Amino acid sequence: MNPNNDAPFAFAGLERIFHERGRLAVCACLVANPDGMRFTDLQDACGLTDGNLNRHLHALAEVGVVASERVRGHGRPTTIVRITGDGRTRFLAYVDELEAVVRGVHQRAESPATPRLAAQP
Repeated sequence: MNPNNDAPFAFAGLERIFHERGRLAVCACLVANPDGMRFTDLQDACGLTDGNLNRHLHALAEVGVVASERVRGHGRPTTIVRITGDGRTRFLAYVDELEAVVRGVHQRAESPATPRLAAQP
């Protein structure tokens, strides 16, 4: 979980870029659809408005997690969004770290030796 035993609850491995519900949803969806998704399909799958999805995609693109392209075909152009190779690696590492946090919390909660704070009068 955290190699620094001085701050076991610092969770340094949790990348802040993923630690928001909308971006977590976008990345999880794109990992499950490695060939990419149309903007509108991604919007529907994540339950986000146009503006929210645009904001999250911009933040993720700034750090190289996602890439998008406009595809012209029959009718209107379509925006296709994909997770990058680096983005996939980083997101899966984030998920692994998050799983370690959850396991650690459960272990501490189940341990009879877990120190508890005394109730303040």
